[in-house]
Amino acid sequence: MGTVYVDSPLSEDERRQRLYAGDLFVHSPAKSSMELCTLAREMSEEAFAPYDPPLAQDHMPAEEYAQILADLKPRFIHHPRAKELIGGMLAEGGFDVEKTYFDVPRLRTMAHGEYMKAGLALQFHPHRDTWFSAPYAQLNWWLPVYEVESENSMAFHLRYFDQPVKNSSAVYDYDEWNRTGRQQAAQQIKKETRKQPEPEEELELAPDVRVVTPVGGTLIFSGAQMHSTVPNTTRRTRFSIDFRTVNLDDLMNGNAAPNVDSECTGTTLGDFLRVSDLAPLPEEIIGRYRAGAAALLSSHG
Repeated sequence: MGTVYVDSPLSEDERRQRLYAGDLFVHSPAKSSMELCTLAREMSEEAFAPYDPPLAQDHMPAEEYAQILADLKPRFIHHPRAKELIGGMLAEGGFDVEKTYFDVPRLRTMAHGEYMKAGLALQFHPHRDTWFSAPYAQLNWWLPVYEVESENSMAFHLRYFDQPVKNSSAVYDYDEWNRTGRQQAAQQIKKETRKQPEPEEELELAPDVRVVTPVGGTLIFSGAQMHSTVPNTTRRTRFSIDFRTVNLDDLMNGNAAPNVDSECTGTTLGDFLRVSDLAPLPEEIIGRYRAGAAALLSSHG
């Protein structure tokens, strides 16, 4: 557990198994990933004009910045070209387009200093996505839009992959979050007031693992990985894209990373679309996970 594979020749099935066991995979920039970053850059540069997006925070108050993000981020999420390019990334990576489902791509920003640390630029504390109602078969994809460095990247706390951590995930229900929490994001600027899962014990965060890829390079990791946002001590705002995938066979068979400490309810599976035709997951699968089948299935993963 904890190996980093770079441009691995392993098959898709083998990669998924190693990801579920806690390994990380990195892929060099490719045609579709570069085009996705170009789309994000073009939209960001239009939104923040006349300023360079990574430097724009130095030229406007945080409230104005938040309003720009409140318009920019949904436009990117729902841009049809973004979905097409994710499909291209997955096909180019050898993933089965009939059995792979993805959720919408999100454009993330991480300002430097104390400028903006909540809401649309939330600095995430150490967490697993599985605390947020993600299925244990979820894989996370992350790629930088502009150059990143160690001091404005993500940190992985690999020792906790199979080590339970006392946390507040029991308070979280994804369906309730969709009804209330998501709509409040633009009002959260300096301090995050929405109740979200977090550790309830002191964690040993060092040493950590940070992966710095070129623009368009892709990092893939399990949704069960403990990870956090590195405090941005550079002079540039980090812009990145992330999305998530699941494999239909793995969802049906309970092939997944272990659930060591998540107690949340609900499921994010209603957000996922099939690569080949953008069809949603079958309702019977979503219903099983919403009813708590994910925890049962993951125990056999």
